[in-house]
Amino acid sequence: MLLAGCIPAAPVPPSRPVAPTTAPLPSQHSFDFERRPMSNVVGGDARPTWTLKPVISNAVRVTAGAYTVRPGDTLRAIGEMSGAGSEALALENDLTPPFTLHPGQQLRIPAGLYHRVGAGETGISIARAYGAEWGEIITFNALADPYILRVGQQLRPPSDARASLPGPINVGARAADFTLDIDDIVTGSQPALAESSRPTAGNAAPHQPVTTAIAAPAAFTGRFAWPLNGPILARFGPLAPGKVSDGINIAAAAGTPIRATADGLVAYAGEQIGVYGGLVLINHGGGWVSAYAHAAKIDVQRGQAVRTGDVIGRAGATGQVQTSQLHFQLRKNRIPIDPMKQLPPR
Repeated sequence: MLLAGCIPAAPVPPSRPVAPTTAPLPSQHSFDFERRPMSNVVGGDARPTWTLKPVISNAVRVTAGAYTVRPGDTLRAIGEMSGAGSEALALENDLTPPFTLHPGQQLRIPAGLYHRVGAGETGISIARAYGAEWGEIITFNALADPYILRVGQQLRPPSDARASLPGPINVGARAADFTLDIDDIVTGSQPALAESSRPTAGNAAPHQPVTTAIAAPAAFTGRFAWPLNGPILARFGPLAPGKVSDGINIAAAAGTPIRATADGLVAYAGEQIGVYGGLVLINHGGGWVSAYAHAAKIDVQRGQAVRTGDVIGRAGATGQVQTSQLHFQLRKNRIPIDPMKQLPPR
């Protein structure tokens, strides 16, 4: 759980000097996600997926300093005054819930560039705004599952991050500077929520894809089933010098049904990651995520609840493959796991 969701809100005490100073950077445009029709990967009614939309970056530069806690102070209020935010203060000072402070206590204010998260922004878009890798931001801010950002949260890009220059931005050129992978989508595509809001629960048959943050399923305690039957074309692990497979590739005739390996919620259904073509990601809870790539047709949408064996798409040769097949991955807490060790013997 993110610290932002744990630290209770409190009124800001009367203004008084704080050691660090903040300097706002010029506003500029970055990008976030909005819905758009998919291409021919999805048949029938064109279900929406994610694409880039403009957002405003608002970074401030905070200098290192110290603060002496006074009666009535809260971590949230001190974070607001310092510009570093309560999450960074908790990390810097090794504070844990319920974040009780004592008058006279000394708090270190960590220096850095801080972005205030806006409504609907995603981790991926924030990373792009500052020329950083989303995985670095996860590590730098000690973010954890379910990776849902909160509106007003102060997120710190790496120390060498830089905001883009003011003025018009070529969306295509800027997007081309970044390569999304499955981990980016799993951890960085959830839109930020207001402090009082809760993630959306799954629905077995949503009328349209869910565009807000999605709640993670309960902890996974079941078993995984084969997503389809077919010869194994490539196994998990090293394939050739410098090449590693994070999953297995299963040969399948075009149009073969692809089935959910276990109960869960669809976290992504689209084709933004070019190497994989039509891609479905399912969150099973407990840190488990399954991935199904190269689909010629996708039959589910983001936020949809699925059961083991449900048809989620049809096999094809989309992405960077020459023959019809399914690339299948299992991940536990962001780490790829050999599916052959989790699937039933056959």
